[in-house]
Amino acid sequence: MDALSIAMVGTRGVPARYGGFETAVEEVGRRLADRGHRVVVYCRTTPGQEGPPPAEHLGMELVHLPAARRRALETLSHSALSVRHLLTHRTDAAFVFNAANSPLLPALRAARIPVATHVDGLEWKRAKWGPTGRRYYRVAEALAVRWSDALIADAQGIADYYRDAFAAPTTLLTYGAPRIEPGADRLAELGLEPGGYHLVVARFEPENHVDLIVEGYAASTATKPLVVVGSAPYADAYTRRVHGLADGRVRFLGGVWDQLLLDQLYANCCTYLHGHSVGGTNPSLLRAIGAGAAVTAFDVDFNREVVADAGRYFRTPADVARHVVEVEADPAGVARAGVRARELAGGYDWDQVAAGYEELARALAERRFPRRRPSGRRRPTAADAPPAWAGPLDGPAAGEGALAPVPAPAAAPEAERTLAGQQ
Repeated sequence: MDALSIAMVGTRGVPARYGGFETAVEEVGRRLADRGHRVVVYCRTTPGQEGPPPAEHLGMELVHLPAARRRALETLSHSALSVRHLLTHRTDAAFVFNAANSPLLPALRAARIPVATHVDGLEWKRAKWGPTGRRYYRVAEALAVRWSDALIADAQGIADYYRDAFAAPTTLLTYGAPRIEPGADRLAELGLEPGGYHLVVARFEPENHVDLIVEGYAASTATKPLVVVGSAPYADAYTRRVHGLADGRVRFLGGVWDQLLLDQLYANCCTYLHGHSVGGTNPSLLRAIGAGAAVTAFDVDFNREVVADAGRYFRTPADVARHVVEVEADPAGVARAGVRARELAGGYDWDQVAAGYEELARALAERRFPRRRPSGRRRPTAADAPPAWAGPLDGPAAGEGALAPVPAPAAAPEAERTLAGQQ
């Protein structure tokens, strides 16, 4: 098959150090390069970096461009520079990650560069955005529907949302679940034993429900400690709340940057408690099932899609309290759940994901997509109900007023950046 040139725009770039998008770019991009395609990845420069940035990584060409160092401008400012570069260094197709970048899509369309947008999860439901930020993300979703040649969803629940809200088709391309058997020799460094602890790995953000998990665990009669991995540089009040709910059985490790140690924590826990609620397919959850962890997950469709019959589910602190006691009393059931989790992980394969991206890139390059896109007009869905921490979407209805100033996640200092699993 003819080789293609493919651009990947809108992430922090590679090597992957931060989150799911960067992991996807690295895992998919390296495989596309191995298949003979030219893959161009746009990367954000790192302030204070010593020496010139690398021009290549795992067969991918890297283009390094700056970004505004303001929380509200970082993502879109870097993507705007990337698109400007791409307009004069054309590729056969482009993948744009994050619906927040959708205001830039008309420039690519005007240049006749076919583009698919990876829309991610329900960003407007994240607690870190105020009313303006949430309103912007809802507008951006509508613009992505209207101006993309194709949409990528990483979970069936996200695909269903775009179908219900916008009557928009999507291409379902999940992430891979690494199957890992890391051993247990490093646990002694933390004073832990295999099967002797419960585990949480998450950024401290309300939609990840770390507080709910800690509150439920503290109310339980569990005898094994709860180990909490993760932090939140920009959420001091929430962090204080989480710590205030804990008792002496809860151990906060902060960020764990040693991938082998983190993998051993996943692989040897009594149960992995996963509280994420608004994203699509979550890399941390995939890593947990790939390590054979028994999962107790927050009860939303994204998590049920991954864990299926291998896990337990919770909605309240009382649910958490009940489940941690139950799993401690049922080691045979924990073992069975771990075996089933590994079986399910087999359905999340990076080679298959990369093949899907390759097929989509070729369809884009050959212009095998509908010329007429959905209007982007939003219809009411069950997802519109705001979470407990969010106020109403004030101001003009999504898609009806001027665009709000663009919010974007701030770049954490290098020492605080989160490994791909710690989301």
